[in-house]
Amino acid sequence: MTPEHEVLVIGAGFSGIGTAIGLLRAGIDDFVVLDEQDDVGGSWHANRYPGIAVDISAFSYSFTFEPFASWSRAFPPGEELKAYADHCVHKYGLRPHLRLNARVVRAEYHEVEHVWEVFLADGTSMTTRFVICATGWLTKPKAPDIEGLDRFAGDVVHTARWDPSLDLTGRRVGVIGTGASAIQLVPEIAPLVQQLHVYQRTPTWVFPKPDVPVPRAVRKVFGAAPWTQRTVRLLTDTVTELSFVIAMIHYRRFPFLVRAGEAVSRLYLRSQVKGDRDLMDRLAPAYRLGCKRPSFGKGYWRAFTRDNVQLVTERIERITETGISMADGDEQKFDVLILATGFHVLDNLPPFPLHGLGGQELKEFWRAERFQTYEGSSVKGFPNLWFIVGPYSFTGGSWFGMIDYQVTHALRVIGEARRRRATQAVVRPEKHDRSFHRVLRRQRNTVFLHGSCRGTHSYYFDERGDAPAVRPSSTYEAAWRARHFDLDDYRYDRADPVPPGDRTEPDHFGGRWHATG
Repeated sequence: MTPEHEVLVIGAGFSGIGTAIGLLRAGIDDFVVLDEQDDVGGSWHANRYPGIAVDISAFSYSFTFEPFASWSRAFPPGEELKAYADHCVHKYGLRPHLRLNARVVRAEYHEVEHVWEVFLADGTSMTTRFVICATGWLTKPKAPDIEGLDRFAGDVVHTARWDPSLDLTGRRVGVIGTGASAIQLVPEIAPLVQQLHVYQRTPTWVFPKPDVPVPRAVRKVFGAAPWTQRTVRLLTDTVTELSFVIAMIHYRRFPFLVRAGEAVSRLYLRSQVKGDRDLMDRLAPAYRLGCKRPSFGKGYWRAFTRDNVQLVTERIERITETGISMADGDEQKFDVLILATGFHVLDNLPPFPLHGLGGQELKEFWRAERFQTYEGSSVKGFPNLWFIVGPYSFTGGSWFGMIDYQVTHALRVIGEARRRRATQAVVRPEKHDRSFHRVLRRQRNTVFLHGSCRGTHSYYFDERGDAPAVRPSSTYEAAWRARHFDLDDYRYDRADPVPPGDRTEPDHFGGRWHATG
């Protein structure tokens, strides 16, 4: 079987865009980028709820090789992130490589031919030598598991599937969830609605958002001298690494960094809800900073001081046709329910069945053996496959920093396979296991093993108590490892017919392969 393409990239969000640009810069142009949506941008194309904005400085939330001089603010709104995605696709000529409205339903590896076959929802399939999975985290909205949700007679909308025609003016609105989406949404809609009830299961650590406008003169300087913007990025990256990543992954060594962050957040809370001790107590998290994703807020806590806004922390019993019924029997009537309940994250990796050597399905492997990867990128028994966002990929710092080091990792191996004229590259099991055990050792020093993390309902954790959504490493270390890991940690094979008398050896799944090095 001769593959139709050398590389398939699954996902056309920023992870897929960065991968495609990396392929072109590496001299690989036989690739296709698949995405189930009708345009590029991933979450920034799909998510359009009121107040949506990036919650990390845009100077860090962009490719290092492609600074964007047109940001209007330090934390720009969602449409500017979508515009940046379009800019990158146009500048690097990616449109001919895109296949949109193409949802992957499964992928199977043909181990004799060393070819992946990727099946699409329209009944077609494509074959490729290499697959790079860039599907991201925030792709499958998660509805709350509450009895009666399907019986509510009013409008129900998830923040990730916002209906732009929905008018909230003068209506009674209930928001379920208090994560990153709610923190942006609530202050935007509070002045519009008649009444707003926000249902909180677990409070979130919130920090003041220094969302200052970027003056036109500064933008002109950024455009004329890109190095000035890269200097600003170095500063924002460093602040992020020191204030969150280092504090989180080296918690046992530097617990004072976490306590300092908590003190800053509590001061901000007091300044926002002045004098209301009961409200302050209900909004203040009881767990260590880092157990659950923190966020930058702009008026979120203050919104609860409005007469028409109420925080509800009691348990929801059920949803009725007209509203929400609580465990104590009280029922609040609503016209609209907004689900700000986030996404399926770990249980959506990958978002389709993926079968490797011996027919092993990846989710089943992870379910039985724990989430694990080699350097956050590849998995033993799954040749010619790399993840941009997988278990232990993201350090918690710059998302674009992760894209850069993950693309670097995959392209180094693909380049080595090309150099050796190999058709298969698979991480050696002993190297994979060593990498995974190093992650587990490091995890002992993180904040994630602090007892207060239990019960936070954080997507960082799986059912075993591991935190595979975060790599216990700084972004700088992860980037260094991507550039310097030993390429012989992979085994390189050829699918050519083996000449008589040539050496063949069984692989660890029982197949045969022709060794090249």
